[in-house]
Amino acid sequence: MSKTIALSGTQNGVISVTKLENPYGEGSGTVASIGISLSGDANNPEWKVHIPLENLDEVIKALQELK
Repeated sequence: MSKTIALSGTQNGVISVTKLENPYGEGSGTVASIGISLSGDANNPEWKVHIPLENLDEVIKALQELK
């Protein structure tokens, strides 16, 4: 699963959200990868964070509270 979202306040920037299995090698946990690309290249973001799926509900809740 993968989704690309236009990054507000930029001309070409995007936010990419992808599910990665075994991102650190065989046996590593699945993560949600969130990337930011100011150039619009979702496959090569300048910044990214990996969130273990086990933490995803709590992170989503924290983000919703910010809103």
